[in-house]
Amino acid sequence: MPLTPNTHVSAQTAEHLWQTAHALADAARIETLRHFRSDELGAENKYDVGFDPVTVADRGAEIAMRDILAKLRPDDGILGEEFGSTEGSSGLTWVLDPIDGTRGYLSGTPTWGVLIAVSDSNGPILGIIDQPYIGERFAGGLGVSEMHGPQGRRALKTRPARALTDAILFTTFPEVGTQAERSAFSAVSAKARLTRYGTDCYAYALIALGQIDLVVEAGLHPYDVQGPIAVIEAAGGVVTNWQGQPAHMGGQILAAANAEIYAQALALLNG
Repeated sequence: MPLTPNTHVSAQTAEHLWQTAHALADAARIETLRHFRSDELGAENKYDVGFDPVTVADRGAEIAMRDILAKLRPDDGILGEEFGSTEGSSGLTWVLDPIDGTRGYLSGTPTWGVLIAVSDSNGPILGIIDQPYIGERFAGGLGVSEMHGPQGRRALKTRPARALTDAILFTTFPEVGTQAERSAFSAVSAKARLTRYGTDCYAYALIALGQIDLVVEAGLHPYDVQGPIAVIEAAGGVVTNWQGQPAHMGGQILAAANAEIYAQALALLNG
């Protein structure tokens, strides 16, 4: 892989980070596919109100990734959805979502994914969006921007600028956040050519692949967005919150294929 390290990462470290990231994704593939579409798969609900499921596959995949990091990158920190934070001393943190889209995973759809990022104090420097069942892996950061899948390797590049009226917009749930957030999303959706729902992290991969123009969401966590941010930015896209500020800590997310359509959507989100 070509490598263009940032000012804080040497070429040797960048190479090792990528080797480790792919090892994590490989391990998570094994654990998630072990249980996918199994008649015996059950789920626990994390909350008393609403349904936010966690499965043995979520936990098993994160444990497998943490075990690898303990061997290969013991000085790095970890932030994982299922097992929280582990402090490190290197200044780098691995941000892990073992299954982004557990509701889809439970339903048997193939658009859930494994999210992996390496972050420094400014946000993610590399990321992976991996879909184990269809065998597609999107990687971005430190000079890398590519997808590997059943049809081989493909460079990632976002779509060129176009009018919002020609855009394809995605979000996971029709009920986007609060009522005010829903209204803001509806203002963008009303202008877009096509709005689609329900693909979780795969929608972010589609921006990097040059298939769609926008993803607008709210209420996300760092592990939901850091991998996608790195992949999209490496492919030429833009990701911020709805105020135009860095989005790596989650919350309201606007991901766009290019600066022009980003500006159109941001203006509508802010009324």
